[in-house]
Formats: sequence, C-alpha cells, structure tokens
Amino acid sequence: MNAQNVEKPVNNPLVEPWDTPYQTPPFEQINEEHYLPAFRYALAQGKQEIYRIKAAKALPTFENTIAALDRSGQLLSNISGVFFNLLEANTSPKMQEIAQAISPALTAYSNDIHLDPALFARVKAVHDNPGDLTKEQQMLLDETYKAFVRSGANLSDSDKEKFREYSMRLSTLSLTFGENVLNAVNAYSRNITDKSMLAGIPESALTIAQAKAEAKGLKGWVFDLSMPSYLAILTYADNRELRKDFYMHYNTRAYNDQFDNQNVVKEIVTLRDSLAKLLGYENYAAYVLEERMAENAKNVYNLENKLLKAAYPVAKKEMQDLQDFASSLGFNEPIQRWDFAYYSEKYKTSLFNVNDEMLKPYFQLENVIDGVFGLAGDLFGLRFVPNEKIQVYHPDVKVYEVYRGERFMAVLYLDFHPRDSKRGGAWMTNFREQYVDRNGNDVRPLVSLVMNFTPSTADHPSLLTFNEVRTFMHEFGHSLHSMLTQAHYGSLSGTNVARDFVELPSQLLENWSVEKEFLNKFAFHYQTHEVIPDTLVQKIKDFENFHAAYACCRQLTFGLLDMMWHTADPSKIKDVLKCERTAIKKTELLPTVDGTCISTAFSHIFAGGYAAGYYGYKWAEVLDADAYSLFQEKGIYNKEVADSYVENILSKGGTEKAMDLFVRFRGREPKIDALLKRSGLK
Repeated sequence: MNAQNVEKPVNNPLVEPWDTPYQTPPFEQINEEHYLPAFRYALAQGKQEIYRIKAAKALPTFENTIAALDRSGQLLSNISGVFFNLLEANTSPKMQEIAQAISPALTAYSNDIHLDPALFARVKAVHDNPGDLTKEQQMLLDETYKAFVRSGANLSDSDKEKFREYSMRLSTLSLTFGENVLNAVNAYSRNITDKSMLAGIPESALTIAQAKAEAKGLKGWVFDLSMPSYLAILTYADNRELRKDFYMHYNTRAYNDQFDNQNVVKEIVTLRDSLAKLLGYENYAAYVLEERMAENAKNVYNLENKLLKAAYPVAKKEMQDLQDFASSLGFNEPIQRWDFAYYSEKYKTSLFNVNDEMLKPYFQLENVIDGVFGLAGDLFGLRFVPNEKIQVYHPDVKVYEVYRGERFMAVLYLDFHPRDSKRGGAWMTNFREQYVDRNGNDVRPLVSLVMNFTPSTADHPSLLTFNEVRTFMHEFGHSLHSMLTQAHYGSLSGTNVARDFVELPSQLLENWSVEKEFLNKFAFHYQTHEVIPDTLVQKIKDFENFHAAYACCRQLTFGLLDMMWHTADPSKIKDVLKCERTAIKKTELLPTVDGTCISTAFSHIFAGGYAAGYYGYKWAEVLDADAYSLFQEKGIYNKEVADSYVENILSKGGTEKAMDLFVRFRGREPKIDALLKRSGLK
C-alpha cells in the first residue's frame, strides 16, 4: 500500500475534531456533499498510517504492528460509522448513490492492507514469535493473523487479483440487494376509502393509517408494508382478500418486479463460493463457520435437525388445532399463509382471553423505556440521563448519557418509528466502538438502537405490542454488550464476537419480559395508570409457548435456507425459487403460495452479516435459555449472577473465545435441555 497525499477538505465537519459532547457526530452540520470528500481524505490518511507501519525499520512487535494496525484508520471508522448507519436509518437517493461510489473504494482499502506482502510479513513475524502477551493481546494477534490469511494474504499474485475482483463486486451487490428491498417496500401502499373493508382492524391502527392518508393529502386510510401497518392487516382484517393482497405484496418484495433481486442472489452466492474455494474451503459456509462456535456445517445441521425433530410434530398438532378452531368459526377451507396470523390471534384470545389490544394500553413507549432502563439499573447498576444538547440525525431520535455509578459508559441513541428513509426491522449499531487510545484514554462507545414500532397519534401515545416490547429488549440486550464492554482494542470490543455468540445478550434479556416482578415496575395503563393486573401477567406467561413449535420451525426455515445458499454448488442454481422450495420443504407447515419468495428479500444474509450464520439465532437460544436458568435458580435480580454476567460475558466482548466465556459464567458447557423445556418441547 503506497501513501498518497489528499488535500484536507475545507469546512467539512466530518474531518475536523468533533467539538461536541463526548465527541458525538455533529449531525446538524453534516450535509450529503460532505461525505465523498471526507471519505477520500480519510482513505488517504489511513493509507499513510498503514504505510508507516509497513515501512518501519524497527523489528516487528505486537505494539508497533498488531496494535498499530488496530488503531489505524480511526478517522475513516468515524466517517463510516456515521454514513453507513444513516444509510440504513435515514437514507436518500443521494446517500445510496454515494454508497455505490464509496463501497468499492473501502473494499479496495481493506484488500490493499490484507494483500500487502510486506505488511503480512510483519504480522507473520509477530505471530511466529509473539513474546509475552496478555490474553487479549494474544486474541488480537490471532484474529489479525487470521484476518490476513482469510483475506488472501497467502494467495499467489494472480489469485490475489481474483480475490480483489470478487470482494469488490460483492461489496456493491450487497448494497444493491438492500436498496432493492427498501424500494420494493416503499413502492406499495393502498389508499382505502371504504371503512367496511377494514372491519376487525383496531381503532389504534386505523388512526395511524388515517394520519398517513392525511399526510399524503388523501381521504380515508393508507396502509403500507411497514411492519406495524402490515401486521395490522394480516392479524386483524376480517377481509380475507385484503389480507391476501398485503401478504402477496410483502412476500414478493424484489421478486419478479422492477426491483428483482433474483440475479443479485445468484451472483452473490456464486462470488461467495468462488472466494471461498480460492482460499481453499469447500464452500462459503465452511469459510464462515471456521470462525464460529459451531465450527462447521455438520454441527449446524445437527442442531437444526435435532430442533426440527422435536418441534415439527408439535407444530403439526398446533396447525391442526388452529384449523379446527377456524372451522368452529365457520371457516371450512385450508388455512393459508394470509390466514395464519388472523386465526392465530383469535385462537390465542379464545384460549387465554388476552390479545395485543388488551396488552397495548399497559405498554406506553415512554413507560417501557423506563422499565428497560430500570432493569439495566437493577441488574447492572446503569443509569440513563437524557441529553438534548447531543445532536441527532432525525427529530424522532432521543439521546441519553449512560453511567455505571459515577462512571460514564456510553451515549445511547434511540430511534423507534418507521419512515420511508429507514429500512424495515430492528437493529443495534455503533457510531463508534469502545477502545483505549494511544494515550491510555478509555474512549466510550456511541450506541444506537433503531426500530420500526407503532407510532403515536393525535389521540393516544405510542402503545407497543408485546412483541415490540420483546424486540426492544432484544436490541437493548445487544446495546448492553457495547455499553459495558471493557476492551483495549476496538476490533475486540462490544459485539465484535462470533456471530453465533452475539445473540446471547440480546436473547437473554428477552426472558425478563414475562416476569411479574419486572412488569410490575413499569406496565401502567396509559389512561388509568393502574399497574398491569396479575391475571394479565399470568396470561402473558401462559401464552409464551403458544405456537412455539411453529415459531421454531419458522426460524429453522430461515436457517436451512441460509445454509443451502452457502453450501450448494452455484453452477447448478438456475431457479432461485426452486432451490428455495427444496431447501425448506421439510420445515413447511402451510400450503405453498405460488409466486412468493423469501430469498429475494432475505436481507440478513444478502445485505447483512448473517451469511451462513442465520442458524446463530437458534444456537444462541440454547445459550440464553441455559444462561437464564442460572438466574432462575438464584433469583432473576440476583446481584451475584448479574455481576458475573457482566464480568464474564458483557465486559469481555471478543477478547477471549466465546465458549471459554460462557463456561466461566455458567460453570459448564451449554446444554439444550433448558431451551426444550422453555419452549414446551420437553
């Protein structure tokens, strides 16, 4: 990598020191035209830093090579942290255009580092003679060395060029995939003026739809494919044709339309397979899983097949019971996929005398925030202080300073509601990772939670469904991993862990959502202010396993589909849908719907970081159920267990091997028994 001089852009807030609270991004000063010049300058600066490491005359040491590499490119990391997070949470056509322009340059920058023989020689020299290192330093050394090898450092010159070609193309394809899905979601909405078509839909959802219509200058109600809107139709609309219409549009996103992702899918899996084979792996799954707790595809399939064997017969019984229930209501056709949520909700109400509309009044967003913050305080000693002086990228975003005792731990951004500029789903991310700088200062993380929850209306505040409460707790669990981390090196801090370990903190926190002791602290009726009745809390616990086997099979559908795409021979993939149907056939519980496709909108694996890793959700369920069983044994607010969890899991990030950390916390390796028991499968 050769050093280059690029003139520092003038009046560009992205490249100047951020004179803001905790050096948070100055969002109000950043404009779209700032990004490209800032990226070019930061790339040049990063290359100069790398050149100095490579050209050093001193013998390679951990500090002057490995640690120096980890600390390099901080300006580039800061700019990328802002740009790529806003690309997901508050995008625009211009932002998408910039992403397509800059992503190849960032990939080339990474390739230039990992494919540089002189730089690799220094890394290898330290790897071969490490000297006396701490556990964390040894972990960073191992991870750095493997990153070079797994990025082609040992390839011939001709194969290095192939690696560059494959990785560059993949960087743009993943962006294209995500853009196509977002565009497909935004392309469909339906303006309904006949209220009789909307029979069954709760008034709260109608009020939101009416506000959407008014915002567009329309009469009546507007429903779209954002999750609160889509689920309101699928779960409550008595009009079966309306449910089918929305189901078809949602499940044909980026499939056989103007945003079609079929060729993108085929090219991505072909390039991933080629890249893996270039590096000597059987397929892309083998390449990925080498660095996961699961280690190989055999272990993944063993887990998935074991869970499927336990769940599928129970799920079949669940489906028959649901069909019988629908028949008792006069519905004498086979339940289709656009019927499932509708009759499932009615059946749940019938069995447990509870539904989302009964629960939502107790889950006002502001109260849920207080409850989740309170849980973090009770368990981990965290407190959250609002700070309106910290700049935000959208008016919806709220910001908090996070403290543990008197020690500042993080800045937390919360962004809750849907908008056209935000992709669907929910996620935790960082604008900056935690690390210790060259002067020994502990630089704390800037953490962001982004969701798509039911918004407020003129008539009532934002009232969450129980599933939205669990989603918030899931993402907040991820944030704890970042906020409580205490690593020296940014690449090992927080959520920078094995992908099948990263979901442990998120899924673990979900367990508290059904606990009376937790709910009684914040679940107050938004009008009467009465605490949620014990009878409702018990019903929440009672329906926790309602259709749990079906939900398990659904997750296994995604996991098996992901594994197929990353173990199959791409040369034999001619028809995306045909391959998909073959892969998931053994998990299917409802009739197949012609023309629908999962893969073309499967952003987790084609535009996110879960390729050959979606199984990790189920893998981590084994971990979280087993870990929570310790809290259940000792008390769900037991301070000793909570402190051990912080010490052995949350604070460690990726500084040690995941299994070692889990064993240290739990006292043994994980067992599947707790998950099967919790899910009602044992």
